[in-house]
Amino acid sequence: MKWINIIVVILLLYRQPKKPVEKAVIGFYNLENLYDTIDNPLVNDDEFTPMGTKNYSGSIYQNKLFKLAYVLNQLGTADHPRGAAIIGVAELENDTVLNHLVNHFMLRNKQFHFIHFDSRDARGIDVGLLYQPDFFHPYSAQTLQVKLPGSSKDAHYTRDILYVKGQLSGETIHVYVNHWPSRRGGEERSAPARTAAANTCRQHMDSIRLKDPLAKIIVMGDLNDNPTDPSILITLGATGNQKLADNHHLYNPWIAFYQKGFGTLANRDVWGLFDQILVSKPWLVPEDSSSKKWEYVKAVIFQQPYMLENTGKYKGYPMRTWDGNQYRGGFSDHFPTYIVIRRR
Repeated sequence: MKWINIIVVILLLYRQPKKPVEKAVIGFYNLENLYDTIDNPLVNDDEFTPMGTKNYSGSIYQNKLFKLAYVLNQLGTADHPRGAAIIGVAELENDTVLNHLVNHFMLRNKQFHFIHFDSRDARGIDVGLLYQPDFFHPYSAQTLQVKLPGSSKDAHYTRDILYVKGQLSGETIHVYVNHWPSRRGGEERSAPARTAAANTCRQHMDSIRLKDPLAKIIVMGDLNDNPTDPSILITLGATGNQKLADNHHLYNPWIAFYQKGFGTLANRDVWGLFDQILVSKPWLVPEDSSSKKWEYVKAVIFQQPYMLENTGKYKGYPMRTWDGNQYRGGFSDHFPTYIVIRRR
């Protein structure tokens, strides 16, 4: 009977449920020119109107919304049944298109709210933040204006950086959504503009870390530079080694992806990885830690077969919306990315 009792105790202990691990997904997606069809005389959006060079009609706009809503609905569901709790977005014209997007029938179940400010970008495109209020509660939001060097770009203004502070299931986090100046006109000529954007973001981060060295910071966006470029490694202050992340260096998991040949967009058979999500050191908690706070787990490039070009010279590339002025009917010329976090 003694041995039977021991066996029963062992079985009961074995059957005890493990302590639950809560997860969340945080993503980013470049929406590739999500414009409405109405001409805005204050910005250069003429090509995205019914009379413009792209013959941008209401039916094209509705199809574009459907494609984007489909992807956003699926984003992160492999790691959380509700998908992404927070999604930074870029290349959108205004709050009208965001309203149409979050209220699309493909996305209504998420009940996304959004944060958006108009910037002074010449093309009228901005960044924004979608969030599920069941997970994230914003405290405050503001834009950070990027002042461009005079000789770096033709336009005097570029997209503002969106900064949002809020609570993710009870824990305060800081989120920056970026869309740095493009490489139009040449990578070398335009590099100072991206350095200026990186410096703007870095200075604001440093002001936060000075007050709170344990601040949990996320920097995301289409940076128009690869993870190993100086604007990210040096100016923004990033490292691909978790052990080297400190109060002056963010951890950038995408360096390893890029070095292995993975990317989020392609040009002339060369992959680039512009769409990145970086985290500050306080997200990096050792696996054996008993911490009950959010911690970084992994990074993912969200790439599904239906999002790929399946024919022609662009086969294997992201299926884009436009091929010049020809409507391709795809999703975006970028793949979205996301990170997974957890707490015990």
